[in-house]
Parts: sequence; C-alpha cells; structure tokens
Amino acid sequence: MQIDFHSSERSTLGVEWEVALVERESGELAPRGQEVLDALVAQHPQFGEEGDHPHVTGEFLQNTVEMVTGVCDTVGEAVDQLADTQDRIREITDPRSLEIFGAGTHPFSQWADQPVVDKERYFKVLDRAQYWGRQMVIFGAHVHVGIDHRDKALPVLEGLLNYYPHLLALSANSPYWCGQDTGYASHRALIFQQLSTAGLPFHFDTWGEYESYVNDLIETGVIEEISENRWDIRPVPRFGTVEMRVCDGPSTLREVGAIAALTQCLVESFSRSLNDGGTIPVMPPWHHQENKWRAARYGLEAVVIRDTRNRERLVTEDLADLLTDLEPLADELGCARELAHVETMMSGAVGYQRQRRVARENGGDLRAVVMDIVERNRSER
Repeated sequence: MQIDFHSSERSTLGVEWEVALVERESGELAPRGQEVLDALVAQHPQFGEEGDHPHVTGEFLQNTVEMVTGVCDTVGEAVDQLADTQDRIREITDPRSLEIFGAGTHPFSQWADQPVVDKERYFKVLDRAQYWGRQMVIFGAHVHVGIDHRDKALPVLEGLLNYYPHLLALSANSPYWCGQDTGYASHRALIFQQLSTAGLPFHFDTWGEYESYVNDLIETGVIEEISENRWDIRPVPRFGTVEMRVCDGPSTLREVGAIAALTQCLVESFSRSLNDGGTIPVMPPWHHQENKWRAARYGLEAVVIRDTRNRERLVTEDLADLLTDLEPLADELGCARELAHVETMMSGAVGYQRQRRVARENGGDLRAVVMDIVERNRSER
C-alpha cells in the first residue's frame, strides 16, 4: 500500500500532554473527564471540535484529559498554548473540587476501578488486550516535530531512538503502582509495551519497507488504520511529523517545555546532518531494548549503551555533553531557556526521585505524593 507523507515545515512542533483528574480531598483518580470537557466547551467553544483545532480532548480513560497545541514555531509558543488551556480547565475543575495531576501513573488508585471512555475503538483495545488493556492507567507527553521530506522520516526516527534512554530517564515519573513502589523509575514504559503494536519501533531501510509493514498489519487485522500503530517513536504521515511518545507525563509546564526543546533540537540536528549528506547511526535492536529497560529501571542512574562498539556511559554524563552540543541550535530555534531546564532537572530531582523523596518524608503516605504533584503543577509555570 502507498502511504503519502505530507511534509511539514521543518522543526515546527506540536505537543500533547495527558493529565489525570484527581479528587482534591482524597487524591484518588476522578472519572469525570467528560463532565469537565463538556463544561469547558460550553464556556469556550473554540477549545472543542467546533474550533479550528481541538485543544482539549478525552482519552482512553474517563479520568484523563489531553491538552493539545496547534502547530507551533517555537517551544515557548507551545508552552504558552498549554498554559492557557490549563488555565481554562482550572476554571472548570476548581469549583468541582478537582485537581490536575501530571505523572506517568497514579501512586495508589487501583487500575481495576478506572472506567474507560465509551467509544467503540477503546472497547476494541480492551477486547483484544484484555488484562493488559485494563491496566493502561498511564499518562504521557508526546512531541511532534515537522519533517520537510518523507525520506528523512525513518532516519530521524532512528536518531531519536538512539536517545530513547535519555528522554525516558529525564522524564521518568511513575515509580508507584497500586500503592507499591515498583523499584522502577518508569513503570509506565513497561506497561504500555504490553499492547501488541506499542513499544520500540522496528527498523526499515526504506519507506517502501515501512509501507509493506503497515499493509501487513492491516491485512492481518492487527490494526484498521495507521494511527493504531502505537510505537514509542513513530512517523505520522498525515501531519508530516515524527512523534516522540517515550516520555512519562511531566508534572509541570516547565518540564513539558524542557522535553519538547530537547526533542526539537535533536530532530533539527538530524535533519541538518541528512541535508549535509550525513547518515544516522543505527544500533541493533537488542541495544535499544536493553537501553529502554535500563532507563525504565534506573532512571538518571542508568548506564546506557551508546554505539555498536558496546561502549557504555552514565546517561547524565551523556546528556550533559549533548546539551552543550545542542546549545547553539537551541539559540537558533528560540528554545535555549527551555533546553537549559533539562540541566536544572538533572541537578535537582526528576519526577520519580521527587515522588520517592516526598513519600519518605511523609512516612510512606502516597496521598502526600499526589498533593505535591498537584501543587507543583499549580506553582511551577
């Protein structure tokens, strides 16, 4: 089958941020997403399907809302759009005693108690995935970056795949599950890959090979259309982007901006290299699989495999050098301030570290963890 790639202006971007609704008093997940969406669109019709672009949508679970930007030229523009959307959501949630919660998983709410949105496509996921499908009580952040030529899409995907553990370690924000410390920095990453079309992408040398793969999935009934292929990094032909879906849900807008800036700079660096006749290194899939596991398990303490010669390095050391390399590019793209926050995150504490610290300081009280995330979401812009 032929898949047309609708090229975009290079390194434009769009961001999607999944957040949960929690009850203010208990901190439990609240399945009131549709109620909030209906009230929001009633007050601000431009945020719904009737506007030029829906800025707030529902998701798989009734406790989730997703904030979506339009096509942006800079990370700052995307963050500003998300900030405005979040402010409008708070107009609805505050009088209803609801709070916005940003993380990869909820620390203690039970997955079995979470109702799914009443849509046929979600029920198909449940029917196919069964036990694992019911456990998709997870939240992430996705960054689309524009690609100006179809033939760049798969090499750029490979480039991002080489930095998968860096993105996951930096964003890891899901150490707890159903009241237990999993021992992992990102439990979400390992849950999501249980869906048959999720997880790490396959390698293809040509766009034609990718088209054949998608055709095989459709002909054998695995998917009905291309968006159901839910890789952690994937091309999105109808938008002309590569979508980075690696990250746990961030807790704050500043963290969203940092992740978006790092992704935009990486994609632009790969695009320029390809324009100059360069190639993107391809590592074997077993290295990528191990790197994903190490980042999910150890977070910023992960030692990752960097090349086909099996050289390894602490992920924070590699990130520090990467930031230095990307600084001039960030200046050009107008995201230097947002990219600099990556270093701030590494030198302070990222999500999984904060959650464990707050739990420790409060005698293991995981409601305190939820409330800390809620307060950070309100105060850190």
